Amino acid sequence: MAFYKTAWGINMDKKEAVKKLSGIFGDMDVAGMLHTILVVTSKYIIIILFAIYTWHCFTVFLGSNIEKKEKIYKRQKYLMYSIHFICTLVLYLNSLDIKIAVYYFIQFAFLVFASKAYPYVYKGLSKTLLNNMLMLLATGFIMLMRLGKGYVTKQMAFAAAICLASLFIPYLIEKFQYFDKLGWVYAITGIILLALVFVIGEEKYGAKNWIVIGRFALQPSEFVKILFVFFAAALLAKSTNFLNVARVSVLAAIHVLILVAEKDLGAALIFYITYIVILFVASRKAIYLGAGLLAGTVAAVAAYHLFTHVQTRVIAWSDPWSHIDKAGYQVAHSLFAIGTGGWFGMGLGEGMPGVIPVAESDFIFSAICEELGTFFGICLILVEISCFVMFINISLKMQRRFYKLAALGLSIEYIFQVFLTIGGVTKFIPSTGVTLPLVSYGGSSVISTVILFSIIQGMYVLNGDKEGFDAQGENRKRQQGRRNQGKRRKTG
Repeated sequence: MAFYKTAWGINMDKKEAVKKLSGIFGDMDVAGMLHTILVVTSKYIIIILFAIYTWHCFTVFLGSNIEKKEKIYKRQKYLMYSIHFICTLVLYLNSLDIKIAVYYFIQFAFLVFASKAYPYVYKGLSKTLLNNMLMLLATGFIMLMRLGKGYVTKQMAFAAAICLASLFIPYLIEKFQYFDKLGWVYAITGIILLALVFVIGEEKYGAKNWIVIGRFALQPSEFVKILFVFFAAALLAKSTNFLNVARVSVLAAIHVLILVAEKDLGAALIFYITYIVILFVASRKAIYLGAGLLAGTVAAVAAYHLFTHVQTRVIAWSDPWSHIDKAGYQVAHSLFAIGTGGWFGMGLGEGMPGVIPVAESDFIFSAICEELGTFFGICLILVEISCFVMFINISLKMQRRFYKLAALGLSIEYIFQVFLTIGGVTKFIPSTGVTLPLVSYGGSSVISTVILFSIIQGMYVLNGDKEGFDAQGENRKRQQGRRNQGKRRKTG
């Protein structure tokens, strides 16, 4: 018998829920049959709706008809609300706990508020990115409600707080025009924050990368990764001569080495790859890209021979089945869950995601695939990819060199983290212990990712304003030219 645990710690099995339903319908068999039909049919409806949503993530790039695109944005919002409602309804019927309904209305209010407030503040924002950000947050809310243990309560609080705070980001970007002059400040601040864990940090899951303050725990690396991009973009935007590249590379190496010393290998990889890409794009020299990849390969081999925790993860990746009781436990149960769910999943509440280690964070993709299906998981990956495509598109449109490199760096950080997370849980690469952006539980991860989305949205709006201002200036020049030409004809 499968059990459901709410965030308030209330246990209730489905048999009990069916008994309550039978009190409504008057027949135990009818109640049980209706419950089963709802769970089975809902998973197919959810997949179809999410597939349509995902399809629109890419079709919106086609053509230039603004009215047609606005219809797509609205349709995506309605699809998101529908998926969120159906999933919450299924969870409610699995427990008949009124608190699930309370969760739904709070989350729905948050989604509606964010969908209205962001376009009001971010004039001319990318609605594709906004819809995707909210869709990923909603998916995380649903799975964390399913997993319970208080995860969803904290996640909702973190998401609401940072979405409200991020409404001030466009103002900061517009008013403070000297972000590109603080490269050394970003670098030094980032190094200090990362090194702080050696003084007041705590170890979790084998990595000493947490700072605990009272009841709250945060990962400095989640916030430093934004400062890291700003530092690299600011200094490389000024010059890419060899001496400057050497200085910047030393600072970047210090960031990465501190993360390696903390055993935070996932973050170290994200920082390293991001820097290599920024350096290559800024300098346009393939030798830097080749040297960076070669150095990374050598460092990976050295890490395998020097650190036992690296060896453990490689062993778990290469043959989890032979070490299922120890090193391969996490990966093996992740693969079991994905395989059990199949293409269409077992249905919300029908699987056993609690068996998956750290299912609320590092392995949440496995829990999603078990209950909502691999097809849903593929659509989720495509939504993440559509965010990356939009990020790159915004980066290419930026005129100021600093903003262009910063948008590129944030884009690489985002998509590479997605790759590490999903690659690790599917045994494509060794697990690195990073979260799935906006979906996994974690205040630091959610806050930093929403900030990342908001910064890129702010850059997009700023660039649009500048293009509009430039266009208005050109129109004024043309009109003045025509007036001058008319005056000359009259005088002539």
